Amino acid sequence: MEPKLLARIGAIIFVAIAITMTAIEMSRAPEPVREEPVAEVVASGIDPLLIELRRCQALGAAGADDRDCMRAWAENRRRFLAPGARPMARIDDTTAEGN
Repeated sequence: MEPKLLARIGAIIFVAIAITMTAIEMSRAPEPVREEPVAEVVASGIDPLLIELRRCQALGAAGADDRDCMRAWAENRRRFLAPGARPMARIDDTTAEGN
């Protein structure tokens, strides 16, 4: 077989797979939107910075203009980049939400 013919067959197979995958993805039902409860400051020792970062995350792009979010991100960077800083264990979503 000629190389041009193999290239054309490969391109056709690639396009067919891409169309099939797109059709499968579009046929799926959309996932329901999760309502995240507003985290409240609890005396259980949850870091207030974590709560503020969650709030800023919920704001989305508007968080870039929020002064409190800018402070929270700066503090988070300071903690993360501090000399001798050790990464904290991953915080479960249930712990962060106060459940």
